[in-house]
Amino acid sequence: MSAQTLTEIPPSAPPDPAAVPRVVPRRRAGQWAAATVVLALLALALTSVVRNDAFQWGVVGEYFTTAAVLRGLGLTLWLTALVMALGFAFGTLLAVLRLSANPVLRAVSWGYVWLFRSMPVLVQLLFWFNIGALYPKILGVRTVDLFGPVTVALIGLTLHEAAYAAEVVRGGILSVERGQIEAAQALGLGRWRRWRRIVLPQAMRSIVPPAGNMLIGTLKGTSIVSVIAVQDLLYSVQLVYHRTYQVIPLLLVATLWYIVVTSLLGAGQYAIERHYARGTVR
Repeated sequence: MSAQTLTEIPPSAPPDPAAVPRVVPRRRAGQWAAATVVLALLALALTSVVRNDAFQWGVVGEYFTTAAVLRGLGLTLWLTALVMALGFAFGTLLAVLRLSANPVLRAVSWGYVWLFRSMPVLVQLLFWFNIGALYPKILGVRTVDLFGPVTVALIGLTLHEAAYAAEVVRGGILSVERGQIEAAQALGLGRWRRWRRIVLPQAMRSIVPPAGNMLIGTLKGTSIVSVIAVQDLLYSVQLVYHRTYQVIPLLLVATLWYIVVTSLLGAGQYAIERHYARGTVR
């Protein structure tokens, strides 16, 4: 075909917008009706809670920021932070042992995880609280003097947390593709640099979500230490309502504080997840 023939072909006219069929989204009347019913039920429940004088919201506001409650909250936060730090440090060591080529180390790590995941945390706390029945003295000091309620809570919760943290860390490490490590080896990177620059940044994408859930679970789980007279948030409000007999409003005080703290932790978890998810398809 000659160039003259090509120039004689008229360009195609743009399509007429009026002639193009318009895509109309499908109407979902059932979903909107269900949403309306759910919102109506939530509004009724909220109205019932707010207007019910039995909740004694004035008492809730009176005790929400009292010194005793804030001291209990401080101990709860301190215990949660320390248990998570120690639990993940010990759990990381257990995860490394589980991934070791040494069968003895793998067996020891597996046995620890199996044992402490099989025991309820309350049983562990009661066991450590009564450890003096097995060992009345340790290094010449009475066991009851060494293992106070707070120490018992710290030991019991940390050992329990380490078993779950080990599996979280191990799962995160195994989520990294083997080819990434082999490529780092081919580039001549040392073992520590491979772990710091290649393995851990990728493993954190799998570690952070369950670790965040564990942190929130540990915060709420610390309330169980009230059974061994540790003056955490729950035990502090219990001391008050045993004196005033205002059980419901004091339990609401503890509940609201747990909601506030877990909401803040959830927001922090979301920010950390976004940080480690950069460059990935979400």
